[in-house]
Amino acid sequence: MTPDQIVAVEDTMRVVDPDDLAADFYRRAFDADPELAELFTNDPVRQRRLFAIELRTIVGSIRELDAFRSAAAELGARHHDYGVRASHYDTVGEALLWTLRERLGGTFTLELREAWAEAYYTLASVMIGAASGEAAA
Repeated sequence: MTPDQIVAVEDTMRVVDPDDLAADFYRRAFDADPELAELFTNDPVRQRRLFAIELRTIVGSIRELDAFRSAAAELGARHHDYGVRASHYDTVGEALLWTLRERLGGTFTLELREAWAEAYYTLASVMIGAASGEAAA
């Protein structure tokens, strides 16, 4: 990620409500792939809070690549244990980008979309790698 992309992602977190973002995100993801809903057995309110916390943690560590990768790897290993498969990551990524676009409207520029896509797919790549390592162990 470029320094400008990092700033753009961080700035987004200052203007969106992560709890509202999470609610829309899960709706979109579950509509796109109802199988995903079966993987999330927590109370929906609690699940949204967990998502918001994880999103803040990941974005907060994005400037420190080692911390970012560590947080992403831990998240990937946990998600593997929950039954998340590599194929789910594209659906989830598209749901996140769609939700950001809906929440931010006209301020969700092509450059901002690219910044978030880069952040998400970097995260997803580390998570998938960590899950593969867990599966092989």
